[in-house]
Amino acid sequence: MRERLDEAIRLREEGRAKQDQAILGQARTLLLELGKVYPDNSEITFQLAVAHDNLGLEHESIPYYLRALAQGLTGPDLERAYLGLGSTYRGLGEYEKAEETLRRGVKDFPHNRALQIFLAMTLYNRQQYKEAMELALMNLLETTSDEKLQYFKRPLLYYAQHLDETE
Repeated sequence: MRERLDEAIRLREEGRAKQDQAILGQARTLLLELGKVYPDNSEITFQLAVAHDNLGLEHESIPYYLRALAQGLTGPDLERAYLGLGSTYRGLGEYEKAEETLRRGVKDFPHNRALQIFLAMTLYNRQQYKEAMELALMNLLETTSDEKLQYFKRPLLYYAQHLDETE
């Protein structure tokens, strides 16, 4: 099983990197076969979710993400599942579900900046502009090497959390 799953993951990653639908389709087919044999395997279920997402089959990916989470997915796959499911919900306009999923992800994986930025975009979509801007600014200021931003980092960090404040 492990060899076949590793092959499916390799194909999925190659197909995604090359944006090759045929290779992604091969990965999906192999994962569907594995999923029939091992229906309770959270890793296989998660990989099925990602394969569907990579193929642009977002609606079909959601049940796989949810099932993988229910099956007790852990570690880096859990981190990626929160991101995948949350960004899929967001892309489909299901902003409340996206926010709930991404907030869980940020809570469990607070150092994952991609989760934070997808949450910021979702908050923007939900018209929670202040929190969205704060998250985006904090991530920018904590990661940039731009000299001009670094020069103003201290006041910008302050204002990121006090956007409505005036003198």
